[in-house]
Parts: sequence; C-alpha cells; structure tokens
Amino acid sequence: MALDQPAKTDRRARAKERMTSLVASRNETLALYSSLASNRPYKPGEETEEMVRRFCQALVDYAATAHFQLYRYIVENKERRQAVLSLAEQVYPQIAASTDAILDFNDRYDVAPFSTRIPDLADDLSQLGELLADRIQLEDQVIDALDGER
Repeated sequence: MALDQPAKTDRRARAKERMTSLVASRNETLALYSSLASNRPYKPGEETEEMVRRFCQALVDYAATAHFQLYRYIVENKERRQAVLSLAEQVYPQIAASTDAILDFNDRYDVAPFSTRIPDLADDLSQLGELLADRIQLEDQVIDALDGER
C-alpha cells in the first residue's frame, strides 16, 4: 500500500499542473476578449484585424488546452474517481459543443476576408462571451471535482 502513495501523489501533481495550465490559457483568452470587446465600435483596419487574430489564436489554444490538459485525461480512462467520471460524462457534451462553436468563430474570422466580417463582430463576440461564461462554469465543476481529495 505504501508503494502506491508516490504514484497517487505524482498523479495528483500532474492533474494540478493540467488544471493550472488550463486556467492560465483561459485567463489569457479572457483578457484578450475583454480588450477586443472594449474597442467597439469596430472599424476595418490592421489594428482591429490584429486584435481579432491574436484573440482567435488564444481562443483556439485555450480550447486545445482544455481538451489535451483536462478532457483527454478523462476520455482515456486515466481518471478513476466515479464522481469525476459521472460529472465529466454529464458536462462533456456541452463542452464539446462549445469547442465546435469556438472553432466556428475562429473559422469565420480566420478564413473569410476580415472586412466582410466587421459588421458581425460585435454580435459574434457577444454570443461567444455567453458561450465562454457557460463553458467556464462547466469546466470549473470538473476542475473542482478533479481537485477534490478522495
């Protein structure tokens, strides 16, 4: 039984690192979102385009970090606590749907000519902000469950 304790400690330390990485990526994304949202009204031009590009990159990085640092661990059956697995099963479909919406937002502003998207940017950001708020609540539930001692 004593031999299992270091493995348990290492596993929890790695889980803590994954959660810290996710929160850092999320915070960077939210800071860029806030900065972009405060620059209304949006005008075509290099400055706005660069802000949107940086935000989109952070947004996609955040979605990837969430997947690779948190959910992949659960999906690959590396998590054994039933409470965590049950919660993850409940919230993962909603988080996956939000990831799809994040990628759609990125595609709209990364692929289409930027000047054609400017009129939609405020509404798209508003909808995305609501989606991110919901996603963060779900992620925090999973993080809290993963962080719980059992």
